[in-house]
Amino acid sequence: MRIAVSSSGEGLDAAVDPRFGRAARFVIHDTDSKETRTIDNIDGDRAAHGAGVQAAETIAQQHADCVVTGHCGPKAFAALSAAGIAVYTGASGTVSEAVEAVVGGRLTAASSPDAPGGR
Repeated sequence: MRIAVSSSGEGLDAAVDPRFGRAARFVIHDTDSKETRTIDNIDGDRAAHGAGVQAAETIAQQHADCVVTGHCGPKAFAALSAAGIAVYTGASGTVSEAVEAVVGGRLTAASSPDAPGGR
């Protein structure tokens, strides 16, 4: 499974960024190969509006199976859902802890957005 985590830094030891669309980076971790890489979220972080949708497109291009973040707005949630990408909200701590929470079943996929849009 390819898990994308909104992150304020690089790698598994970085802190989870509670924002999805305006996260500084995304850490992509493949639970099968154990490969981890970090990608910048330049388009979303600097967008005047539409940051969540742009971030969702970035994640879809990475072929992620799911996203783990603190909060996700309605447009980003809709874009991720349309791409078949599950969304896990309420994450905190490190990227590694967030990945372990999903794999261990301690986080449940969200059924709706949990943040207002347009921020």
